[in-house]
Amino acid sequence: MTPFCSCSAVPAFIGFVAVGVPLGVTLSFLIASPLVNEVAVILLYGMFGFEIAALYIGAGLVLAIVAGFILGKMRLERYIEPLILEAAAVAPLEAAGGVEPTWSERFELGVEEVKTIIGKVWPYLLVGIALGAAIHGWVPQSFFTRVAGPGNPLAVPIAVVIGLPFYSNAAGTLPLIEALHAKGMAMGTSLALMMSIVALSLPEMILLRRVLKPKLLAIYVGIVASGIVAMGFLFNAVL
Repeated sequence: MTPFCSCSAVPAFIGFVAVGVPLGVTLSFLIASPLVNEVAVILLYGMFGFEIAALYIGAGLVLAIVAGFILGKMRLERYIEPLILEAAAVAPLEAAGGVEPTWSERFELGVEEVKTIIGKVWPYLLVGIALGAAIHGWVPQSFFTRVAGPGNPLAVPIAVVIGLPFYSNAAGTLPLIEALHAKGMAMGTSLALMMSIVALSLPEMILLRRVLKPKLLAIYVGIVASGIVAMGFLFNAVL
């Protein structure tokens, strides 16, 4: 129910990992938070009706739970960057000392953490946003309907790949999805594109690279992208 975009969810994800929340659980949150929230539900219902909204919500929740479960079972904690693991190791020791920080100290620590995270990731974030904006502004909609239209059997995986460089939340993506669907893109393909943009944006991957080593990041993207492709084919079959 948290209305985060993919990049807004990353700081919360970093905090969860740093205090020792299991990796699979944190990755489930990272998928579900931007993908399924009240904004997406309301807009999908208004644009496409109850059936589409319900299918999207169910698919998003299944994807987040199953992907998080699989990633948790793979025991990939060794591919988290050492800085985060060190913070996770220090937290229980501080708690064992019995020192309860004041609210003022909590806020000061939070401000310092925000400054640290922003200082490390803002150049990468700007690069990712610039690339997504360039594609969004210069690539015509006819391109999407041509390469990811109903006549192409590979339309769903192509739509997922096309969505990766974009950066937007559910509210920002839905007008594009509505326009593409009106121009002939199949509903399953349209929703797969939306899921790809919302859950696997390039800026999010750039932010996550500061936390996750390349192998874990690649596994995460592969599992989530495969799930989105499967959902897209399923939607096209039943709608």
